[in-house]
Amino acid sequence: MSKTVIHTEKAPGAVGPYSQAIVANGMVFTAGQVPLIPGTKSLVAGGIQEQTRQALENVKAVLEAAGTSLENVVKTTVFLSDMNNFAAMNEVYATFFPQNPPARSAVQAARLPLDALVEIETIAVL
Repeated sequence: MSKTVIHTEKAPGAVGPYSQAIVANGMVFTAGQVPLIPGTKSLVAGGIQEQTRQALENVKAVLEAAGTSLENVVKTTVFLSDMNNFAAMNEVYATFFPQNPPARSAVQAARLPLDALVEIETIAVL
């Protein structure tokens, strides 16, 4: 098995000992992306919709650096700080996956990194 570490400046850098993504056996596994503005240590201003948009833009940048795209995502996991934000998150999420959306899990987490409202991780094919 070969394993390739993915890194791009177009998405926030890892805030711990992990990679933005790993490519292995034709699959791309992204780390959870919070709504950090690339090149900063700041969360995007706004609520759940703005944070969902930024987290997905970060996912998109990591996937593109790995040589794939949102269209090739087969599974996402969405972590929410509050399940009451599910409908508002879903409105934005649907715009990133307008056709043939991937399988998805969505769970409420007690607390997310940097007190973000949302964190999203994906699995995609090359």
